[in-house]
Amino acid sequence: MTPDLPLTRDIVLIGGGHAHALLLRQWGMDPLPGARLTLINPSATAPYTGMLPGFVAGHYSREMLEIDLVRLARFAGARMIFGRAVGIDRDTRLIQVTGRPDISYDFASFDIGITSDMPDLPGFPEHGIAAKPLGPFADQWRAHLEREAGPVVVIGGGVAGVELALAMHHALKGRGEVRIVEAGTGLRGVSAATATRLRHALLTAGVELFENVTVSKILADTVTLSNGETLPAALTVGAAGARPFDWLAETGLDLHEGYIAVGPELRSTNDPHIFAVGDCAHLTASPRPKAGVFAVRAAPVLTQNLKAVAADQPLKEFRPQSHYLKLISLGGKSALADRHTRTVGGSWAWRWKDWIDRRFMDRLNHLPQMSSGVRPAVAAVGAVETQPLCGGCGSKVGPDVLERVLSRMPNSERGDIETGPGDDAAVLKLGNTRQVLSVDHLRAFWNDPWLFGRIAAVHALGDVWSMGAAPQAALAKITLPRLAPELQERTLSEIMAAANDVFREEGAEIVGGHSTQGAELTIGFTVTGLAGDRVVTTSGAEVDDALIVTRPIGSGTLFAAEMALQANGDHVEAALGIMARSQGEAARILAPVANAMTDVTGFGLAGHTARIADASGLTACIDLSALPLFDGVEALAEEGIRSTIWQANKGAVRLDGPDTPRTSLLFDPQTAGGLLAAVPAGSAQATLDDLMAKGHQAAIVGAFTERAEVQIQAR
Repeated sequence: MTPDLPLTRDIVLIGGGHAHALLLRQWGMDPLPGARLTLINPSATAPYTGMLPGFVAGHYSREMLEIDLVRLARFAGARMIFGRAVGIDRDTRLIQVTGRPDISYDFASFDIGITSDMPDLPGFPEHGIAAKPLGPFADQWRAHLEREAGPVVVIGGGVAGVELALAMHHALKGRGEVRIVEAGTGLRGVSAATATRLRHALLTAGVELFENVTVSKILADTVTLSNGETLPAALTVGAAGARPFDWLAETGLDLHEGYIAVGPELRSTNDPHIFAVGDCAHLTASPRPKAGVFAVRAAPVLTQNLKAVAADQPLKEFRPQSHYLKLISLGGKSALADRHTRTVGGSWAWRWKDWIDRRFMDRLNHLPQMSSGVRPAVAAVGAVETQPLCGGCGSKVGPDVLERVLSRMPNSERGDIETGPGDDAAVLKLGNTRQVLSVDHLRAFWNDPWLFGRIAAVHALGDVWSMGAAPQAALAKITLPRLAPELQERTLSEIMAAANDVFREEGAEIVGGHSTQGAELTIGFTVTGLAGDRVVTTSGAEVDDALIVTRPIGSGTLFAAEMALQANGDHVEAALGIMARSQGEAARILAPVANAMTDVTGFGLAGHTARIADASGLTACIDLSALPLFDGVEALAEEGIRSTIWQANKGAVRLDGPDTPRTSLLFDPQTAGGLLAAVPAGSAQATLDDLMAKGHQAAIVGAFTERAEVQIQAR
C-alpha cells in the first residue's frame, strides 16, 4: 500500500495553453507523490487555436474548440485558480493574480500564449478586437453575425490573418466584404508555392489584400490607412503583430524580444525555478516560429522536467523538429498542406486537418478511466459499493437521522436560551440583547483553499443572516491535509485571508479558532450575530405569503458531476462565483418584511421549505417553472446525477408533484445556498425587484396555503 505522503512542493502552472493542458492529462495518469499542482487561468476553459478558423467559418461550435481546464484539473488532482496572472516576485516566489492574494510557488511554468491586441493604435481599444485571446473575439464575431453583418477589416496579412479572412468570407456568405491590411509584404513564413495558392484563394473569394500600408486610425465604421484611403468596417480585427504580454518585461527574467528565454530543458536561462513553453517562450538553443505543434511536442518534456526538479532529479532536453506540417484552412472545407517547400491541397487536406484537430480535443476532453482501488473480496453485510462521497453540504448526515437524534435531546433548562436543537441557530438572551449563535463545517468540494475558504465563510453566515441578525464574530476550525510546514502556512494564509474578507465585509471579526491535520481539507466557522427585539425564525409564515429564494439551486448535482468529470467547466466557474458572494445585502432587504426565513443548505429547497411549512402549520405550493437553476444542472439531473445525500433528502419530505429532473432538484443539497423567505403577497414583488436590482438571482418560486396532507405541492 502506498504511504500517505505529505505535500512538500508547490508546482504552479501559469496559463492554460496546450502544453499545460497535456501536462494535466499526463499528471493525472502518473502524478508525482508529494507535489501539489496548481493551475492559474482567467477562465474555466482555454481555446484550441487550431480550430479557430473552422469556428469562424461555421464548421465548429464554440464548445467544440474549448479545452475544459476544470475537468483536466480535477483529473490531475490539481488546484484550479480562476484569475489572470499579472506579475511575479521571484525573490519571494509569489505570483500576483487579479482579484485575490498572491500565489506561492517552488517551481512555476508559463504557458500564457501571446496577444494581438493593439493598444497604441488610435481607436483600436474602442472599436477593434484582437483575434487573440479567443474569448472576447468569439463573442464579437458571434454578435457581428447576429446583426446585419457588414464589411470586415483584418489587420495583418500573415498566414493567420489570411486564414481568418477566408473563414470570415465563407461565414458571411455575401453579407459583407472582407479586406486585409498588411504593413509589409503578406504571406511570409510559408513556401512560395503556398503563398501563390493563398493569393489565388483570396482573389477567387474577392478578399482584397492591401500590402505595404499601415492603419493610422480606427472609427466605429471606418478604418483609415496611412496613404489616406478609408475602408468601411463594421468589424475590425487585429491579427497582426502578435506579441508577448507586457507584464513579462517586469519579471526580471531573461527575455528575447519580450518572450521568456529558455534553455534546452525549457527552463529560464536566469531562474532555475521558472519554466516556459508555447508561444510565450523563446527556445534559445533551437529557435522556432510560433506554432502550436512545438507546444504539443514540448508537453512530455515539460511534465518530466517539472517532476524532476521537484524530486531533485536530472532534466531532459527538448529537441524540436526542424520542419513541421502547416495545414491552412481556405474558408470552406478545403485546406492546403505546406511542409518545407512542398504544397498540396484540397478537400482531403481539410478532412485530414479536421481529424487531427478532433483527435487532439478528444484526448483532452475524454479522459481515461483511472482505477479507484481494489475492491475487497469479502466485506461486511450492507457494505455495498456507493458513489464517492460528495463535498460541501452533499456530505451531511440525512435529515431523518439528524431529526431522530435531536428529538431525544432534552429541552434547555436555561432561561437565557430561546431556541432548542434543530433551529437555524441558537438565540441567546443577554440582557436586552439577543445573540444568535451557529456553527457550520464543510468537507472540501473545490481544491482552491482561498475560494473554498470564502464560500465556507458565506455558508456559515447563512444562519445568522436568515434570522435577521448582524454578524458579530467568528471562530475558525480548519483541518488541513498532510502538508509540509511551509505549505501549511501558505494554505492557512489563503483560507484566513478569504474568510477575513467575508466577515469584515459584514462588520464581523475572526476572533480565534482551532486547526489540525487530517485526511482532507475541511473548513468550518462558529459565528455569532446580534439581533434586536425581533428574530426571524422558520415559524410565522402566513397563508398567501410568497416564497422567495435569493439564488439558484443545483450546486450539489453540479459538483457531484464535477467530481465524476462530467460537468461543464464554465458552469462550475459561474456557480462558484455566485456561491462566493456575500448575502448580507439580501438579508437586510428580506429581514424587515419576511414573516419566516431560513437558508437553503444540505436538505435542499424542498427540505428547508418543509421546515417553514411545518413550523407555520401550512403547506407550500412550488411553481417548478419559476425555479432559478445553476447553468447545466437540469441536463445533469436528467442524466441521473445525484449528490450522496439526495435520497435521504427525498425520503424526508412529503411532496406531491411530477417525477421530472426539475422536481428532483428540489432535494439537491446546496452549499452557500440562497436565503428562503416567506414574504407577504403585497410586498413580494417590490422585495424581489430590490433583490434583483442588487444583482441577486432571486425569484418568487411559490406561495403558502392552508395545511394539506403533504408539506409541499409542486406543479
